Amino acid sequence: MYTVMVTSQTAGDALVAELQWVHRVIRHDLETVRRLADEVGDGLSGAEAAATIEELAVGSPLWQLRINCLTYCRFVHMHHHAESAMLFPQLRRSDPALGPVVDKLEADHARVSDLLDEVSAAAQSLAGTEDAEMRKRLIVALNSLSDDLLAHLDYEEENISGTLRTWTSWAGW
Repeated sequence: MYTVMVTSQTAGDALVAELQWVHRVIRHDLETVRRLADEVGDGLSGAEAAATIEELAVGSPLWQLRINCLTYCRFVHMHHHAESAMLFPQLRRSDPALGPVVDKLEADHARVSDLLDEVSAAAQSLAGTEDAEMRKRLIVALNSLSDDLLAHLDYEEENISGTLRTWTSWAGW
């Protein structure tokens, strides 16, 4: 379903391509999140919304962000774990000026985890009551998750890709 095409020669270019590939997978899941928010707004039952979120929780890379968060000290998903364990320290060593950028990315990871928990809780609440206020809570949670995560992905690509491209090897990897 997803393909990585790396035509460049450098390790840095390959790493940027990998980052963009993982982000495309997450953006694909966010399309489902946006669609679900619209459907909830149009009257999708709470039980159906909760079932869709449960399907995402089982197989979606986006929901794996929340699950692995507990294991990897706030940093989420294998992608986020790799970032926190290997990429971020290397970025800090390679370009100390990126310290504030890396701090923001780490904070974003924690925020995404919290938003995923809120989406799950809101969906369960709606499934139990079909209350208009619970419906609104789920719509807001889904839209917040999508907005925040899309902004995070864009910020990360814009702020670290230049440094990554300068790398000639993946030291320590």
